[in-house]
Amino acid sequence: MLYLLDTANLKAIQDLTDYYPVSGVTTNPTIISHERADFETLISGIRSIIGKDRMLHVQATGKTCEEIAREALALNSFDKGNLYIKVPVSREGVKAIKVLKEKGIKVTATAIFTQQQALVCARAGADFVAPYINRLDNIVSDGTGVASDISHLFHLYNLPTKVLAASFKNVEQVHKVSMAGIDAATVNPELLESLLCHPLTTQAIADFSADWASVYGKDADIADLLENDISITA
Repeated sequence: MLYLLDTANLKAIQDLTDYYPVSGVTTNPTIISHERADFETLISGIRSIIGKDRMLHVQATGKTCEEIAREALALNSFDKGNLYIKVPVSREGVKAIKVLKEKGIKVTATAIFTQQQALVCARAGADFVAPYINRLDNIVSDGTGVASDISHLFHLYNLPTKVLAASFKNVEQVHKVSMAGIDAATVNPELLESLLCHPLTTQAIADFSADWASVYGKDADIADLLENDISITA
């Protein structure tokens, strides 16, 4: 499963792409608006950080097919990297997906809540569909189950569309979609960091350091020992 960052915060993107195997960045109008920054500068900044090969998903704000297509063409002309236009699943959105695919533009169908929404968008040509896991869980549904069903449908009908699971609130939700074989998950910066957190890991690292220091000294690392022939402390 691929991990993507669900944020437009340049500082967070720079930091986390340095440390983690991040395959791209996803945004939406809400995420963009939270940054209160010039849109062009923000998109350019994200692309500059992640490079041309990583995925960048940017959502169109138009309501009609024509408006969505106009925005998509402008974005595709502006960003020369691996760009996906996010299109909310609606009647006009599905039409826009068909139009954009005819023009060779990559599309992510978003705001997916049902298996049939995903299948219709896949048939229209969407490259990714983005089911909202936590929002489904909140309405007494099974977000992971819906995502798993979607993935099964795509394999059943031999469709190339991939599942990009979104809307997570905790590590367990991310784990469940990974166990379901979902292609990719986009998570916010705090949740990405949380995927590594466990108190026993923290304790194990502390124990390793203490045991090493008790013999070789707390400031001696392996390179020091090999280069300087540091003796064992009593």
